[in-house]
Amino acid sequence: MRQIGFLLIFIGFLIPIHSQFFSADELLNKAIEYHDPNSFWNDFKASFYVKMESVKRPLRTSKITLDLKQSFFNLSVQVEENQWTSTINKDLCELSFNGTKEISKEIQNKFRLNCERAAMYRDYYTYLYGLPMKLRDAGTLIDPQVIEKLVDGISYWVLKVTYEPEVGSDTWYFYFDQKTYALKRYQFFHDESLNDGEYIILEDELEIAGIRMPKDRSWFYNSDNTYLGKDTLSN
Repeated sequence: MRQIGFLLIFIGFLIPIHSQFFSADELLNKAIEYHDPNSFWNDFKASFYVKMESVKRPLRTSKITLDLKQSFFNLSVQVEENQWTSTINKDLCELSFNGTKEISKEIQNKFRLNCERAAMYRDYYTYLYGLPMKLRDAGTLIDPQVIEKLVDGISYWVLKVTYEPEVGSDTWYFYFDQKTYALKRYQFFHDESLNDGEYIILEDELEIAGIRMPKDRSWFYNSDNTYLGKDTLSN
C-alpha cells in the first residue's frame, strides 16, 4: 500500500500545471464576470463608434446606438460623401439616405439599404460587442470540454460553440486569457473541414456603459492568414 501511495504522489507531480480544473460553463462565467462585472449587459443602453478599415473598401465610420431593454437600434454610417441611417424601434423600421427618407430603388440596391439589412447589422453589432455574454443566449451549444491551445506562443483556454439550426450553422472557437479570462480572439468556420471562415484578433479594451469591450479587432482568413481589415471602437 505504501508503494502505491508513493506512486500516486509521483504521478501527481507529472500532471501539467495547466490542467483543466473547471468546466466550460465555469470558464464562461469567469469570462462574463471579467467583461461585465456588474451584470449591466441585459440593460445596456449606450452609443459608440466603430471605424472600419478594409483592404478592398473605403473607410467606413459608424455610430451605433443600442437600448436592449427597449429593443432599440440605430446605425448611422458615413462612407466618403454619403451618410445613411437605419433605425429599428421594436417592430418599426426607418431608413434615410443623405437626410431624406425618400430613397430611390437604385440607391437602395447600391448601398443595400433595407430593413432586412438593418436587422442583420443590429444582430451583428449586438453579438460581437456583446461577447462573451451573448454565449448565454438560447440556441447556443457550448462543448463541455475546455480546450487548451497554443497560438503564436500564447496559451489560451478555448470554448467550442455551435448553434441550433434555427440560430446559426457556423462553428466558433473563443480564446480566453488564462489569467484574466478576457476574450482575446475568436474564429468561425462555415465548414471546418475546408478551413474556411475567418479569425479575429482582439487588442486593447474600452469600457462602454460598464462593459469591457475590445477596442481593436483585426480580421484574417483562416485558410491563408490574409489580412482583411480592422475595426476600431471609440466612445
